[in-house]
Amino acid sequence: MTPSTSSLTVSLASFFLVGLMLGDPNRLDANSPGTQTIGAFSAATAGGPWPDGWKPLTFPKIPQHTTYGLVKEGEQVVVKASSRASSSGMTREIRIDPKEYPIIHWQWKVSNVLKAGDVAKKAGDDYPARIYVTFEYDSAKVGLFGKAKYETAKLIYGRYPPLGAINYIWESRAPVGTTVPNPFTDQVYMIVVESGSTKLNTWVTEERNVYEDYKRAFGEEPPSISGVAIMTDTDNTGESAEAYYGDILFKKHP
Repeated sequence: MTPSTSSLTVSLASFFLVGLMLGDPNRLDANSPGTQTIGAFSAATAGGPWPDGWKPLTFPKIPQHTTYGLVKEGEQVVVKASSRASSSGMTREIRIDPKEYPIIHWQWKVSNVLKAGDVAKKAGDDYPARIYVTFEYDSAKVGLFGKAKYETAKLIYGRYPPLGAINYIWESRAPVGTTVPNPFTDQVYMIVVESGSTKLNTWVTEERNVYEDYKRAFGEEPPSISGVAIMTDTDNTGESAEAYYGDILFKKHP
């Protein structure tokens, strides 16, 4: 597989499949608490089953899959991802109102950055760590042509693909804060949260306002959040990467 074909497969397949292959979403109660934990990895058992709702995401045309497992890191159980010229993810679908829960909070650690990674290029569309947030389809936000495209996708897959997505990424060299469309589709925006090797092998806590990030990226109010994924991929660059992911949750404004 050529780098461009592989990258296209990952970028577009992850965009559509994250929203299509997870089953029915878990709806939140009206009287929900101040946080909603999406990935309660610390409450799991090392080597044991994944928390409810988490499923693997693989791509038919990419034979090498990133491995994900629950491991003990110090006193905490976390996700360890190892990629060797491979790509796959772990995903969970849960419907969340980004106005009510605008803040996504997570922790991650990476062992290395990718020499050939480049957020601006199709061949560089690999990252040692990324958090993927998808937003559900809303017919009021697309034109006639767009509606036809989504209806066709629903006929093929049985469900609507997401309307858009944001990738929070650990990039190789682009400045923190860089926000650009994915090289293959402007329905996915890449936001550089960490960059370079300064914080390698260090747990880093992140918080982003998904509601505001979506508005800045797409220029409109976001629909409901439809899913979250973690992904460590190196299939385009042919390199290797190791990353760790801690708990993922959404929070109300303080």
